[in-house]
Amino acid sequence: MAEVRYDVLGIGSAIVDIIARTDDDFLRRFGMVKGTMALTDAAQAKAIYDEMGRAVEISGGSVANTMAGIASLGGTPCFIGKVGNDKLGEIFAHEIKVVGVDFHGGENRPTKLPTATCLILVTADGQRTMNTFLGACTELQAADLDAERIKASRVIYIEGYQWDTPQAKDAIRKACQTAKAADRQVALSLSDPFVADRHRDELLKLISEDVDVLFGNEDEIFSLYQASDLEGAIARLREARVLACMTRSAKGVIVFDGSSTLAIEAAPVAKVVDTTGAGDLFAAGFLYGYTHGRDLTNCAKIGAMAAAEVIGHMGARPEVPLKDLLAKNGL
Repeated sequence: MAEVRYDVLGIGSAIVDIIARTDDDFLRRFGMVKGTMALTDAAQAKAIYDEMGRAVEISGGSVANTMAGIASLGGTPCFIGKVGNDKLGEIFAHEIKVVGVDFHGGENRPTKLPTATCLILVTADGQRTMNTFLGACTELQAADLDAERIKASRVIYIEGYQWDTPQAKDAIRKACQTAKAADRQVALSLSDPFVADRHRDELLKLISEDVDVLFGNEDEIFSLYQASDLEGAIARLREARVLACMTRSAKGVIVFDGSSTLAIEAAPVAKVVDTTGAGDLFAAGFLYGYTHGRDLTNCAKIGAMAAAEVIGHMGARPEVPLKDLLAKNGL
């Protein structure tokens, strides 16, 4: 077996977030469904960008945010993604490396497509509505993977968003095979309720065959399992025989290990400013604890702490070292 070099290796979309405040009227005018992610083409992205007002640019991408969170906690993460040969690609690569993530950007297969962007509209209640132009992300494929990095990781972490691009989906399947052959574990984020709905059968097959740890918010898990209530969702998770984390915003999180169920309260936050990255940072905290031998209650509490930090400010990555908050909160 390969020597362990990483706690978690994430495979996902390398995206630069462009974030602006807005109101519900703006969302309605563009036909957006509040609190969800929609894919856009270049023309749609430009139309939204031209009218979204003053914005800030911050590197993002769901799995990339999780890896940044693990690094902030003091862990050793790696991220595999695809950026374009442009200024935004340089910004993304610099920002993820500087926070302590080993970044492998498919340098062996450069792309002519631009780096992906996500236009994030944040309403007064802190809800984020995302419009993603995938750009270079659509060219992520099996040839961009580094098998040795995968084999050297305790857990590989993948996102449901990848199922929207066939080449990336094939790459994820190969990554899972490589990880399992090396006796490593696989964690999956469902990403979005629409993703779970669009790709239900394939995701359920992946979960049954390869996934050890499942992350999703209440809407995503309800969508995946077509459940109408919490009891129904938990019953389906019991059948899946995976370690599952169902985040429930202010209601906290439910962790189900196949037999017992834990309910952990949300960590306190003075004011919810921007919910972008809440699920990503919960996963960061949980996976950090999981790969460092913590019990499930402690894993969930670290996740809740990390999520509380990120929703207290704009942007989906920590503004303070999370390892300092670990010590401060006795975790």
